[in-house]
Amino acid sequence: MVEWLGPEPIYRQLAAVLRERIKDGTYRPGHAIPSTAALADEFDLSPKTVRAATRILVDEGLLVGAVGRGMYVTDSTPTDSPAGETRGGQDG
Repeated sequence: MVEWLGPEPIYRQLAAVLRERIKDGTYRPGHAIPSTAALADEFDLSPKTVRAATRILVDEGLLVGAVGRGMYVTDSTPTDSPAGETRGGQDG
């Protein structure tokens, strides 16, 4: 379990954890990350906090949200979202 300490907001700390998982290959390009609900359970956080964290990674170009299908890791190179996809969090 992650210790949520320090002055940095929890959602930014979670974004750093998820960013590291993308970087180290735990979450691979083209594959979905766990659902918002699964991440909320894993880290004992609210879904709102998880969505705030994933929103950061979407803004950085590391994740893309596919409507009704979840969040997917991009090739780690910021690009425009393909047609039919949208920015933002997933509902689980």
